[in-house]
Amino acid sequence: MKPFDVYSVYPVNIENGKGCYVFDSTGKKYLDFYGGHAVISIGHSHPHYVSKVSGQLQKLGFYSNSVEIPIQKEVAGLLGELSGYNDYDFFFCNSGAEAIENALKLASFHTDREKVLYFSNSFHGRTSLAVSITDNRAISAPVNYTDHVEKVSWEGLDEARAKLKDRKFCAVIVEGIQGVGGINVAEPQFLEGLSEMCSETGTCLILDEIQSGFGRSGKFFAHQYSSVKPDIITVAKGMGNGFPTGGVLIHPDIKAKKGMLGTTFGGNHLASAAVLSVLEVLRDENLLENSMKMGQLLKSELSRYDQLEVRGLGLMIGIDFQQDTRELRKKLVLEQGVFTGSAKSPNTLRLLPPLTIGEEEVQKFLDSLSKVLE
Repeated sequence: MKPFDVYSVYPVNIENGKGCYVFDSTGKKYLDFYGGHAVISIGHSHPHYVSKVSGQLQKLGFYSNSVEIPIQKEVAGLLGELSGYNDYDFFFCNSGAEAIENALKLASFHTDREKVLYFSNSFHGRTSLAVSITDNRAISAPVNYTDHVEKVSWEGLDEARAKLKDRKFCAVIVEGIQGVGGINVAEPQFLEGLSEMCSETGTCLILDEIQSGFGRSGKFFAHQYSSVKPDIITVAKGMGNGFPTGGVLIHPDIKAKKGMLGTTFGGNHLASAAVLSVLEVLRDENLLENSMKMGQLLKSELSRYDQLEVRGLGLMIGIDFQQDTRELRKKLVLEQGVFTGSAKSPNTLRLLPPLTIGEEEVQKFLDSLSKVLE
């Protein structure tokens, strides 16, 4: 038996990581400007993270949600404080796709409706309902096809309004910043218009902040560049800094009966310790401010290339080239020792580095990109 091939891989065996860098089995050093799909938020092997997680493991790694888990309350309290959503409930789960599944289920329970509206170029996950609202038919099997979902064009407010007026939709779901779709930022006026029409039609507004949340955009959530307060927010990726975890923030007006949602592993002691340590580091090291500052520096320096289109917020940046970037990304890894990411369009390079990067790492990336482009 062998492991299933998930993605195309570089011939690199990463064995260690520290801060913004990873090291392969030969000892070669690589600058991580991708964070393993936006997962590494506070850097590899952060001392506080290692101490918190290993300390919890020495005491108790897991028990189910059939007992009180006080560390969950610590996580929820600090998450509410840092995000500004103190009055929301927080449901712990294990991944982004699971967060999406539960968010949609909640919206359907709450409204007693069965349809979901989503946007072109979206990516919400690979589980059954999540993949049905992901704009990529290549990863949808026949069992995923459903009449309960409808798609409109990105930022298509008029299209959305026409759909929602029949009041059959339980939810509209949108990413704060489309990640896989190519770093398309949801503009404030778009989100505010969407929120207004959801309020008018009794439709739940779900903000998918799985990739754009936990400080990546320079705000705790990317939608906080607008005045919108969603009914439901989904989170994962950077919240665990590599430990598999996810969650759903739920508006106090949405009442979920006990037993309506459930999870075996969600919010276990070890996962909670990982999330708590991430939140503490985000707060204590001012990483939201650093994300915004380093993102602005990167975009400013990249704007010097006339042939490139650069967009994004904080340390969630997309760079559009006039050609396919696969060879470029390969050269960055193998020749320059820099990891970057791809997007739906082969011409887009995606940057999702740890929020701990500094000017030295920004310059290292820029120098490496310049050499490869030459």
